[in-house]
Amino acid sequence: MARSTSLSEAEAGISCFASSLPGFRGVLKHRYADFIVHEVARDGALVQLTSFDLPTECVDVNEEDKAAPSAEADHSQALESFRSLCGDADCNALKGLLERVSAGGDSDVSPVILSPDADKAHRSEVHNFFKKTFKFLVTDTVEHGDGVQRCIRVRLGSGAGGGRGGGGRGRGRKRKNMGSSDWRDDRPFDSRGSSNWSDNVGKFLRFHLYKENKDTQEALGVIGKMLGLQPRSFGFAGTKDKRAVTTQQVTVFKVQASRLAALNNRLFGIKVGNFCYVKEGLVLGKLTGNRFTITLRGVTAESEDMIKNAVDGLGKNGFINYYGLQRDDINEVRKHYKEHGDIDMALRNFPRHLVAERAILQCLKKCPGNHLQALKGIPRTLRMMYVHSYQSYLWNHAASMRVEKYGISQVVEGDLVYNKECPPEESTSVNILETDDVHTNSIEIDLCSEAQPEESIQSVKIVDSGDLLKGIYTFDDVVLPLPGSQALFPGNEVAEIYHEMGRKDGISLTENAHGVKEFSITSMKGGYRRVFQRPIGFEWELMTYTDDSSSLAETDLDVLSRTKPKEANELISNQEQQDKLEKAPDTSVPTNENSSQENKLIGSPDTLSKKLALKLAFTLPASCYATMAIRELLKTSTSVAYQKTLIC
Repeated sequence: MARSTSLSEAEAGISCFASSLPGFRGVLKHRYADFIVHEVARDGALVQLTSFDLPTECVDVNEEDKAAPSAEADHSQALESFRSLCGDADCNALKGLLERVSAGGDSDVSPVILSPDADKAHRSEVHNFFKKTFKFLVTDTVEHGDGVQRCIRVRLGSGAGGGRGGGGRGRGRKRKNMGSSDWRDDRPFDSRGSSNWSDNVGKFLRFHLYKENKDTQEALGVIGKMLGLQPRSFGFAGTKDKRAVTTQQVTVFKVQASRLAALNNRLFGIKVGNFCYVKEGLVLGKLTGNRFTITLRGVTAESEDMIKNAVDGLGKNGFINYYGLQRDDINEVRKHYKEHGDIDMALRNFPRHLVAERAILQCLKKCPGNHLQALKGIPRTLRMMYVHSYQSYLWNHAASMRVEKYGISQVVEGDLVYNKECPPEESTSVNILETDDVHTNSIEIDLCSEAQPEESIQSVKIVDSGDLLKGIYTFDDVVLPLPGSQALFPGNEVAEIYHEMGRKDGISLTENAHGVKEFSITSMKGGYRRVFQRPIGFEWELMTYTDDSSSLAETDLDVLSRTKPKEANELISNQEQQDKLEKAPDTSVPTNENSSQENKLIGSPDTLSKKLALKLAFTLPASCYATMAIRELLKTSTSVAYQKTLIC
């Protein structure tokens, strides 16, 4: 759904429940470790961090690269040699660059421009110095702002051994108009990795990324800075929650496992392991689903039977498969910009991961008033996500209408269903979100972990009277379309809500009215989504606890600490320290407004010294929201008005 801090569930079309069973009260994500997510790979394997060992396969690296110092090495002696070659000013500039590279972090590692140098022979000597001494840095010659003099630019390289830039972007290529504020080149550096690679080893390194309280882009951004790689160098099947402990597969092209493994002792809240070399990289949607282990704390209800009935009901009855709400916490920045129109202030305060907002503001700063051009400044894949968000908005409303009008007990004439009588060879795969190869896994894409942009589906059909007589379809087979050029709409009244809402918003679901493909529903292929979803492999356990900071579910790192304590203890210690500082508010809402009954609730701290927690474990297919399952269980809203803890 669209990212918003004020959108209510009703406004987003989320209004129905699968059962009439009463809910209870519980706190979601009191600690980020209460929300554990393991990706389920395409082959059905659960992605877990189980080893820090290097793969048995070998990658050929020449002796020169083996001896080359890394970005983290002590460069004091080399800097003194460089000082003799280029002087104090250039030496200090290089030293600052090396410090930024070594520190990693979220800030950009900006290139540095050395002093103007008219002596070509001396420039060649400087280039050779970097080639021999700082193999992880790349140099090239650029024009000074006066258009006459030449300067050497030094920037962070990429891949094993750093390289000399790639794809025609190395030292021999000169740049023009690099003076004043225009010298910086923000285009991606070479991300194709080492050229010294064995033909017998897969060209992609696949690893398991374990992260705590960080989103996927943030974690890969940190790793990329340390390796000198752009975020687009990494491939992954889907982004995972920030406020959670998650493990997922990631691939990177031609990077040695040893380089990545060496980062573990410097990474905070991040670990990498389970390395292997594979022939193909990951792309968005290349997963089966996610396995969730969710702990609800402070559980209270009128009776323990009420809790058990609600949990059993979720496992048996499932939930309405809504697209959940996604939110951010920068509303004040947006509000200030709306009131004052201060672009510079907004750019300073908008987080760097808000790519769309920053792209629009930067375009408006250059071309005031040209709003269409500003919208086109948003990366293409992200532009398409706005369309997908609107598709989700329509789908939610259609799902609510379908449930309210026809219930969830049976299929009715005109419903869309997966065609069980369709031969396997006629099955098709429809992408809900179109992507291009260039940006498939760019940091520019901002998705919640529970919402993947691709679904593989069978062909669908409209149920007729003959199908009802055969009785081969159930409500579990009912799907609804995400509008697009190839979408088939239901053959009953549910279809009208799509077109009615589109007309109210001035949007045509059948033709492109404005000529901008990326903002048109008809530019999307569309797709289909089950109205109803049952959790897979559903397990649950009631437990008691007394310490709010205690761990109630085991993470991958907890398991590893028993077998590899040296590698795991540092991160576990950091996690415990951070958890003690966390004092998340109670995010649940009591199902009973009568305060006089609250002292009688099971699990209430007023009646028992021990507190009650509910641990749930279940698997959902890609594109399903775990928060919608919790909503069904608690019968409470996931909107900001009712839940203060961030869901994504």
